[in-house]
Amino acid sequence: MHKHALSAWFRAGLRHLLPCACALCGAVQGGLVCTGCMGDLAPQLHRRRCIQCAIALEARHAARHCRTCLAGAPDFDATVVIADYDWPLDHLVTGLKFRAQLPLAAWLADQLGNALAAAPGDRPDVLLPVPLSPARLRSRGYNQAWEVARRIARQLDISAHAGALHRVRDNPAQATLHRTERLTNLHGAFVVAEPGRIAGRHIGVVDDVMTTGTTLGEIATQLKRAGATRVTNVVALRTP
Repeated sequence: MHKHALSAWFRAGLRHLLPCACALCGAVQGGLVCTGCMGDLAPQLHRRRCIQCAIALEARHAARHCRTCLAGAPDFDATVVIADYDWPLDHLVTGLKFRAQLPLAAWLADQLGNALAAAPGDRPDVLLPVPLSPARLRSRGYNQAWEVARRIARQLDISAHAGALHRVRDNPAQATLHRTERLTNLHGAFVVAEPGRIAGRHIGVVDDVMTTGTTLGEIATQLKRAGATRVTNVVALRTP
């Protein structure tokens, strides 16, 4: 039996033997999110989005890109997300990021893997997590983006590397800054540590939330300078 199939079989057996509470409504069942909640989430999971930055598009907007991307395209080529950063899915991301609820990474990775597999075009050759600074990684004890990235890689049978991209400065949190300050804040923050893994390849950059796209745009710039042929953001939730 293939190792991935064996692992899936083992996890399914554990879910049958050890049911858990739905992370959204608390109902006792086998998965992290129950069938009822998944049904309620369906409209959020299937919104039409800009293929480059994944912002939700209005029904009357005929183009595949939003007006911002049409006016001045960022260095990343595409963005794949699960849904908007909104209730109740924001609860899952904050639980993973700030409360060390690491099993939530499996559900987010499963949904993102499905979205990435269904997206047009080729899949990334390599997945990289948005890195934390060394100080923040020591403080938190784990990188939530890596917890998601390595599970997507296993699901889709593609490579993932935690150390190919480094964050060398512990900048102020982007959420506290205006857009112009965000650009200055990130200048020189990221370094491609393993360019041999990047050159000539389609890179997927995994993160939990995309707000303005400034962080992911800076990372894409560095990856393109290192020779990446294409950069796709693979992000759990997109701020409306």
